[in-house]
Amino acid sequence: MSLGLSGRLTRATIRSPLTPLMLLAAIMVGLLAIMTIPREEEPQISVPMVDLMVAAPGLSASDAVELIGKPLETIVKSVDGVEHVYTQAEDDGVMVTARFLVGSDPDDAAIRINERLSANMDKLPQGIQPPQVTVRGISDVPIVVLTLSPKAGARGDWNEQALRSLAARLRTEVAKVDNVGLTFITGGQEEQLRVVPDPARLAAHGVSLGALMDAVGQANRSFPLGTVREGGAATAVVAGQTVRSAEQLATITVRAANGNPVYLRDVATVTQGPGEDQARAWRWARGAGDRWSMAPAVSLAIAKRSGANAVNVSDAVVARVEALRGSLIPPGVEVAVTRNYGESANEKANELIFHLGLATVSIVILIGFAIGWREAGVTAVVIPTTILLTMFASNIMGFTINRVSLFALIFSIGILVDDAIVMIENIARHWAMADGRSRIDATVDAVAEVGNPTIIATLTVVAALLPMLFVSGLMGPYMAPIPINASAAMLFSFFVAVIIAPWLMVRFARDTLAQGAHDHAGGGKLGALYGRVAIRVIRDRKSARNFLIAVGAATLVACSMFYFKAVTVKLLPFDNKSEVQLVLDMPEGTSLETTGRTLDAAAAVVRQIPEARSMEAYAGTSAPFNFNGLVRHYFLRNRPEMGDLMVTLAPKGERDRSSHAIALDLRQRLKKALPLPAGGSIKVVETPPGPPVLATLLAEIYGPDEATRRKTAAQVEALFCTVPYVVDVDNSFGVPRPRLRLIPDRARMDAYGISERQLFDSIGALLGGQTVGYAPRGDGRDPLPIRIALDQSQRSWSADLAATPVATMGPGGRLVQLGEIVDAREEAGSPALFRRNGRAADMVTAELAGEYEAPIYGIFAVDDAIEAFDWKAHGMEKPVVRFNGQPDDEQVPTLLWDGEWEITWVTFRDMGAAFMVALLGIYVLVVGQFRNFKIPLVILTPIPLTLVGIVLGHMLFGAPFTATSMIGFIALAGIIVRNSILLVDFINHAKGEGKPLRDTLLEAGMIRFKPIVLTAAAAMIGAATILTDPIFQGLAISLLFGLASSTLLTVLVIPAIYIVLRDDGREGTLSP
Repeated sequence: MSLGLSGRLTRATIRSPLTPLMLLAAIMVGLLAIMTIPREEEPQISVPMVDLMVAAPGLSASDAVELIGKPLETIVKSVDGVEHVYTQAEDDGVMVTARFLVGSDPDDAAIRINERLSANMDKLPQGIQPPQVTVRGISDVPIVVLTLSPKAGARGDWNEQALRSLAARLRTEVAKVDNVGLTFITGGQEEQLRVVPDPARLAAHGVSLGALMDAVGQANRSFPLGTVREGGAATAVVAGQTVRSAEQLATITVRAANGNPVYLRDVATVTQGPGEDQARAWRWARGAGDRWSMAPAVSLAIAKRSGANAVNVSDAVVARVEALRGSLIPPGVEVAVTRNYGESANEKANELIFHLGLATVSIVILIGFAIGWREAGVTAVVIPTTILLTMFASNIMGFTINRVSLFALIFSIGILVDDAIVMIENIARHWAMADGRSRIDATVDAVAEVGNPTIIATLTVVAALLPMLFVSGLMGPYMAPIPINASAAMLFSFFVAVIIAPWLMVRFARDTLAQGAHDHAGGGKLGALYGRVAIRVIRDRKSARNFLIAVGAATLVACSMFYFKAVTVKLLPFDNKSEVQLVLDMPEGTSLETTGRTLDAAAAVVRQIPEARSMEAYAGTSAPFNFNGLVRHYFLRNRPEMGDLMVTLAPKGERDRSSHAIALDLRQRLKKALPLPAGGSIKVVETPPGPPVLATLLAEIYGPDEATRRKTAAQVEALFCTVPYVVDVDNSFGVPRPRLRLIPDRARMDAYGISERQLFDSIGALLGGQTVGYAPRGDGRDPLPIRIALDQSQRSWSADLAATPVATMGPGGRLVQLGEIVDAREEAGSPALFRRNGRAADMVTAELAGEYEAPIYGIFAVDDAIEAFDWKAHGMEKPVVRFNGQPDDEQVPTLLWDGEWEITWVTFRDMGAAFMVALLGIYVLVVGQFRNFKIPLVILTPIPLTLVGIVLGHMLFGAPFTATSMIGFIALAGIIVRNSILLVDFINHAKGEGKPLRDTLLEAGMIRFKPIVLTAAAAMIGAATILTDPIFQGLAISLLFGLASSTLLTVLVIPAIYIVLRDDGREGTLSP
């Protein structure tokens, strides 16, 4: 017998003293990898987004696009690595966002953008401020959020300003922790020195607003002038002084009239305290007896440095906070950890490692009962060794321990043990022959007998998995650990199976196995059972043909279940998280107080949810963002009409409902109990299970002009609302906020000698406020901003404001009233404008909830509504519907489906292509093994049979067919082909003995049935441990049910094909 590669490796290592050292080395490097590899909850997907924000004072949204947006788009689009360019414009400002290719380095992205901007600033209009460039990536997402709020007995001692001051000091301490990245504070009010001018008193004392601003600014200046020398010593000279208190600031002189000084306190109110109430944050917490309490709050968000271990960083941060209790953190303040992704990552990792161990133990027990307990002991060494080697390789390749990489290992357990099972079972069978060979010779022969088909079978699994590595878009790096880790596990498993397993068998399985249990001619009880069934299938060509027709029909019926929606499809199902976010958008111009009251009303609805534990409300500012918020730019939500409500749920082990079921319930409750004004919306946002998108259902409307786009988008939005399972419908243009335009009277200004800059600075200080300096407070305390502004209650165009004095440049510095040189005019603001890749578009967004939750069903339903709607009767042209790619002709109204659909079709398209490549690779490998072009076709035939079990399993569990289900289907191609190869290889060897074809087929099936069933059972056990995970349930169902159906059918289908194609007409002599 030719030994081949497998036999030669076994012969070379079975007596070698290096073999146990290799085993020990494999275990050591694997344990080292486990201790050093970073832990994350999800794969860290690098999608750098560079924001270029430009202020465009006085420009409408359309003007801002023409003057600033389009030139910036041209510059940014020319940068290497930029995949998409988005432009959002509104009155007085524009933002251009460059989204780089997945996997790009954020720092490199920022450098490229800055370099290209510096080289092309001449292409921007003169007088426009340079863009503010901000780059954000996955490492900027906070992993820990600390929320500070006063305890019940101390609420009178702690206001929002005091909480923010404490948060700032705590931030300094937390920053000392190793590998802490960016930190920021949300909520609360900064302490400041506020100067509130009184227009009436300014006029009475003859003081202009400009004079007041100059006096305050000059009074807070201090600078070095040089040195003086006296007595051989040099003394530094410093001129001026710095303001340190409100009392000191109030006494500065702003004007001297007739020898009488006019102090700042005479014309303005000077106070030290909280800044303007531009944003608010407060917290609700459930206490004893389900009683809820509310208190002001401030959140401190903490990110980690790129590549750092999230578990270690979060543990160190929490430990630092605990150490500061009683010292920096007073007893009256509660510091709640409202987000801890390190803890959730560690919890998920430990849970999956437990499942990993459970799967290993279950497979060992299976081998113990099926073959023998000493062989089970060998398996108990082989599996952990292979896993540890895979962890080492994963660490070397830069992967982290996360839910996807661990699922890859759990998924791999069932198939990585296949090689070892085949080897161990065949070694045991050869030992049971008792034909006079030595134990070592029989072992080498046993390995050599199944070695070559095992190599090909292993490579077929790798060939099935590796093409998935080339899935493009956001899902590519998200799923990358599965093909890489599983392929590495398969390759390591082969070498462990032919080197370590035989060595262990010889050392520890010295006694013959249950005498007679391994009859090489029969295959034991399982073989006999197989024979009784198979003989009915292959007794004649008609029976075999009828069986194949029945199996084919069952496969077609299974496929039809997708068409009839008995099994739905979705990219990824929602995970079971411990947080849900409510995103509130009130009509533009809504006050902060109204937004806060609406959030309180939403909180009242949430309090009815028994699983809710706490809430953090943010009005006029955004909650600390997650990866979803990073992509959707939630961190820019800083207007009075915007609010967030972060809902923390009970741990999933303490509740019966999933977070998705709670979100569905909450959405229905809010719809009934929280009426919103026109233009307002509240969305229930769940943490996406995979790569985030702007919205699940997103329609981009293109057209020849703004009016056409807007009208078409409004109608599409109305059609969205007709679909019952399409919810949270919104649009990108909203309701424009009103504007008050102050128009200077240039003739009067020229007559009075007043410059526009002087005028606009005065108005800006009154209405928008102006910071003119900072008052230092010594070590450990932040400087106080000195800010001049009217109270918010006074910021309306009134007679008092119009009476504000402005100094003229004439003799004596005569004062004129502001109302004399400006005219006030109300006008409508511009709606927001959106552009993608240089094309103007309006967007309609929505989520899906209820009967169908995949975008494909919402798309079909809306498309049907578009077809049914009478567009001509309403004076509109029906839009052309596109499923991919922006339109080339923008003169025709076009609807482009985007959002989750874009990721879905790209993912399934690439997976389909990967499946085709996998089939081709498998075919080439099998052709190389059998030197035949037809036999590989027979071997590939059982692949579609997996669909019978896959569809049935998804129907039984009521689960959608997801991207992970597709991964399971593709992986099954390699696994099933592996079983087919082992069966066909045995058939080919037996055919050479001249036996009747039926005897050959029966004998091959009866002998190989046991190892085939064992390998399938091992893979099914590995899959069963992840059935409860919401995201990877589809993968588990595909493997569990697909293996069950295809394994049982494969061992019958292949013999039936042989009978139909090559029946020799001779009666068999074997009986089962």
